[in-house]
Amino acid sequence: MITKAPVWDKEALKRLAQRELGDFKLVIVSNRQPYIHELIEGKLSYAVPSGGLTTALDPLMQECGGTWIAYGGGKGDWAAVDEKNRIMVPPDDPAYTLRLVWLTEEQEQGYYYGFSNEGLWPLCHNAYTEPVFDTKAWETYKDVNQDFANQVLDEIDGRPAAVFTQDYHLALLPRLIRNAEPDIITGQFWHIPWPSPEIFRICPWQEELLDGMLGNDLMGFHIGDHCNNFLSTVARCLDAQTDQEYNLVKYRGDSTLVRPFPISVDFEQINQDAQSRYVTEEMDRLTDELDLGGMIMGLGIDRIDYTKGIPHRLRAFGRFLGKYPEYLGKVVFIQAGVMSRTGIDAYQLLSDQIDQLLDDINSRFGYAGWKPIIYLPNDLPNVTLMALRRMARFCVVSSLHDGMNLVAKEYAASRFDEDGVLILSPFTGSALELTDALIVNPYATEQFADAICDAVEMPLESRRARMINMRSIVRENNIYKWAARMLVDLMQGSRRSRRPMAGR
Repeated sequence: MITKAPVWDKEALKRLAQRELGDFKLVIVSNRQPYIHELIEGKLSYAVPSGGLTTALDPLMQECGGTWIAYGGGKGDWAAVDEKNRIMVPPDDPAYTLRLVWLTEEQEQGYYYGFSNEGLWPLCHNAYTEPVFDTKAWETYKDVNQDFANQVLDEIDGRPAAVFTQDYHLALLPRLIRNAEPDIITGQFWHIPWPSPEIFRICPWQEELLDGMLGNDLMGFHIGDHCNNFLSTVARCLDAQTDQEYNLVKYRGDSTLVRPFPISVDFEQINQDAQSRYVTEEMDRLTDELDLGGMIMGLGIDRIDYTKGIPHRLRAFGRFLGKYPEYLGKVVFIQAGVMSRTGIDAYQLLSDQIDQLLDDINSRFGYAGWKPIIYLPNDLPNVTLMALRRMARFCVVSSLHDGMNLVAKEYAASRFDEDGVLILSPFTGSALELTDALIVNPYATEQFADAICDAVEMPLESRRARMINMRSIVRENNIYKWAARMLVDLMQGSRRSRRPMAGR
């Protein structure tokens, strides 16, 4: 008899956190805050930003407590915090402390838009956008990382702590903390891909970045390939010992474990939310408002970014309509997603490219008021996104390069009806887990168009079999399992790595 492994949930994570953390205070540090406060007509309100990082980590903090330190970017944040720039969150059921860091407009421009998103973001994504390495932006990046380090050290105030840094905005932070307080346990999760050494070596400050990251006891990536790339990069760039078998780096007298942790979503919460009557009512509203009655609907949900392959999927849908004209007036594609980083030239070029493709495809194939592609480039509420996921016969995730891509997992988690087809790029971490998706190269337009046709024509029995398998994988490998694995490796791995090494 085969016994299924128990599914991780909030209570199991809470018990694990209490056991592993003990007297250690958990501190998460990220650029993005989990709750954004706004002032509307003099009254405070809040919103939860979209994106994998906050979606993944907020459940962990709600169960573990501690402090989350992040940049305060909301227009009402200053009015929400106390004199120590702290506020308890979530607002409706406070469970942990949010501490905000303030940046000047010049700092935000250099640290966030400049080095982080014009330099590191394109460097780490194979999307053929050239990185920009500006010295002034790099200096600002260093200054802001030091500002964050000061806030972390003040928050800890000499007590035992485990600091869990997030993503590429704060690559220097772990070393700064380690230098100031050597006994602090430090871990970092890199939410985007890590490139090959040949690509990374073009960065003028490669050694400083790697030195900062190797201030961690644990360095986490989504998949094994990214771990291997990181280890190879360290071996190429630094005077460090790397062990590919044990995924270990020895550098400056300390050890850093390098591990893959495929990030995920809160399956049960999404599955439950999808069944809400509010979602059903929103489905009815969207059907009427967008004139979707009787249509087979395809869906893309993305932040509008050049790594997501949005022009590639639009071209493929246009080719589908040209190749299979019997579906004109019967299949509609909705592209939803909010614009971001509009001050960066590459993003403005992307926006112009999308607008041109929409005009070309809708003018070529649309008729009598019917448009084959509906574009919703707005920050849509969660109930609308959930309704769209439930309505979609197929969902397209066509990333040119991605760390994981949680849209794919959210789509599966929301389909409690066990219907729907996922069309998924092989250049996502999700493709390694969700093998029952239709895996298609976003650059291969002809095959991409055929995959859309396969999704449209796939019998219900086949759609259900594939979706049941994907939902089972996302249910088992949920966000709580991800958090549990990270927490265990961070706490236990750091204890092992702090033991004296031979020759010391």
